[in-house]
Amino acid sequence: MPKATPTASATNRPALRRNQACRPCRKRKLKCDAARPHCSTCVKQWQSLISVPAPPDYAHPAEPQCVYDPVDGLALAPDTNPLEKIRLLEEEVSKLKIQLQEQRNNGPSGPSQQPLRRLSQLRPGSASSSLNLEFGSQATSSVQTPSLPYPKDRIISGHMHDSDSRDNNNSPELYEVRHKSSTDTILEIIYSGWNPDLPERSVLEHYIDVFFKCDPCGPRILHRPSFLAAVRLDPRDSSFPHSAILHAICASASRWSSRNVATLPDGTRRDEFAEFHASKTRQYIDKTMATGQDIFPVVQACILLAWYFYQEGRWVEIWIFAGFQTRVAIPLRLNYPGTFSTHNTTSPGGYLPPPKDLRDLESRRRTWWTTIIFDRIVSVGGWIHAIDERDIGTELPLRGEDFDSEQLMPSNPQDMYTEDVFTTHLPKYTDSFLLLIKAIMLFGRVTDFNVRGNLRAPTAPSKFQDPFELPGFADLDRLVYNDFIENLPSMFKMTSANEVPGNHGSVDTDLYMVHIIPHAATITLHNPYLDLTDLNRISTSRCINAARAILSAYFKLSETSLDISRLHPFVAICWYLAAVVQVQVCKHFIEIGDEAREDQVWGEINVLRQAMINYGTRSPIGTRQEKLLQGLMREIVRLTSQKQPLEVGLPLYPFSHTTLFVTPTLPENAQMAPLPNPSTSHLMEYASPMFIRDPGSLDLYCRPAGNPPPLPPSWSPHEFQQSPSPESGLVRWSYCA
Repeated sequence: MPKATPTASATNRPALRRNQACRPCRKRKLKCDAARPHCSTCVKQWQSLISVPAPPDYAHPAEPQCVYDPVDGLALAPDTNPLEKIRLLEEEVSKLKIQLQEQRNNGPSGPSQQPLRRLSQLRPGSASSSLNLEFGSQATSSVQTPSLPYPKDRIISGHMHDSDSRDNNNSPELYEVRHKSSTDTILEIIYSGWNPDLPERSVLEHYIDVFFKCDPCGPRILHRPSFLAAVRLDPRDSSFPHSAILHAICASASRWSSRNVATLPDGTRRDEFAEFHASKTRQYIDKTMATGQDIFPVVQACILLAWYFYQEGRWVEIWIFAGFQTRVAIPLRLNYPGTFSTHNTTSPGGYLPPPKDLRDLESRRRTWWTTIIFDRIVSVGGWIHAIDERDIGTELPLRGEDFDSEQLMPSNPQDMYTEDVFTTHLPKYTDSFLLLIKAIMLFGRVTDFNVRGNLRAPTAPSKFQDPFELPGFADLDRLVYNDFIENLPSMFKMTSANEVPGNHGSVDTDLYMVHIIPHAATITLHNPYLDLTDLNRISTSRCINAARAILSAYFKLSETSLDISRLHPFVAICWYLAAVVQVQVCKHFIEIGDEAREDQVWGEINVLRQAMINYGTRSPIGTRQEKLLQGLMREIVRLTSQKQPLEVGLPLYPFSHTTLFVTPTLPENAQMAPLPNPSTSHLMEYASPMFIRDPGSLDLYCRPAGNPPPLPPSWSPHEFQQSPSPESGLVRWSYCA
């Protein structure tokens, strides 16, 4: 009998290699097409099986029992996405082009002089990462090669620039290690225990140096001398910093030292280097959430990353991280005196052991208080705090100079239960950072008052309501508006003149915030009751004077050569609050037809807008707040007679370069932003009669010193009050987009 002619499909079917067929077909010696996930032969047999009812106490399999060898069995069609494969290949081509261009720029070089590929580019999908190295929670225990010494002599450290390293030519990403092949370098990394996700040691040390000098938020939780010494240790040493902290530092410092930054039209800042290290920090956080391993250093890394997100203005991540780190700090007992509880230790959960020494104790205190002030800052928009002030038993931290020098000092006798904590400042336990903590906690009390007052109120606060009839309002107003600033120590107040030690002026950015945060809190407290038709109303004068003080402080900062992007990111919120008041004043002047003063207020609004925009060049939170302010300005832009209201500016005043908010004694490694060109060493007092007039007047909005008021005034409060104008509606505002 002749054999049947094979069909076209059977003829075109490629021949299978050895062991490529599935195991059931090979066992039964059946034909197999090696289709994935199940071959057609196994599918047909499974369909035949399930077509017959199963016997009692037996169940048919849910799918064909078709399995392949894990190594030898190869699919006829690739499992990877072709588009993803193309993208990976394009990335490889782009990297090779960059390396080729760098070799051309550096001149001809032999095979032994190939440049070292930056370790920060060792990401999944690159050729250098094909080794599939898996590192643990710390680089210290990732590679077990104790017999191989760490090749410190083979690492070339470049010159580190202390100044702003935004310049492409000075970027640490351009440093190279020559006379070594990439293969030798990768093997050296494996043997040394260095985490390949981190930059090379010299670049990492540069980012750490930039972080401590430029970042206004995160460095306070780390003991700088010991941290810098630990970074120079062998990566396998138990004292080497946790990789999560190093990744978070790289992400934070990148805004000062990165060169591949793209700012999108909505103000979003995209930095590939920062995003890579932020994602690595998140991976450590996720691992700690699952295992609880290395929980304290990972919490510190979480705080550093949260401040990075805050400066980026990424609000959803900010709120999530604020809630996460506060809830994690509670089981660690950081909210107890001494950051450790000697009682109630039988309850389940992993708690930290007692602090080993003064450095460990103070690190825990500062980690806790940084968590608390971050929670207060992100809640100023009217959110409930994650931790109530009554649940904070931790004493305030020591001064920064005592922490860095590890001087034996008794614990700070003040905590949030101290009766006069906001008006009494002990000399041996007071510096600008401690005053900043108190100022932010004072703002937190305003937030608590507003949130709890509105929580069960049937209606929103009315501008016709007298807030001083509310329980506790008068005491809080007196503390915020007057008592806190009036009771600052003399060395932290604004004096008429003071010599800067060594003729090197510097602006204490923390102290600058201490002097404007109470004014921002005053606006938050009184804004719901602001009524510009009633100048005798205390809330009206409070808001106007507070906005004027914030603007005048900015004018005085403009007289220095300080880069305002060095300020704490919370300053953008304070500028925004002052601008909100100015928008309401501008609307009132539009309604009564006072074009002269409308023009002046427009100029002051634009000054604050420009301040936010300038700050947003490095920290997008400024750009985001300016966009939010423009949303509030739509009505006055529509009503104004100005042709280009957003371009109206103030007259130029003869500013002189002076120092501002200088403390008489500054620690050697305090977080100060240096002044490049300090020409004089005088201080200016912004709370002078030149800036603050009687509560019944709206004249002289933050008029800079040296610019006398117009004589005679073109209007009087009485004329302002009697002018026939419709009631100015209350501007509703929020803090974040």
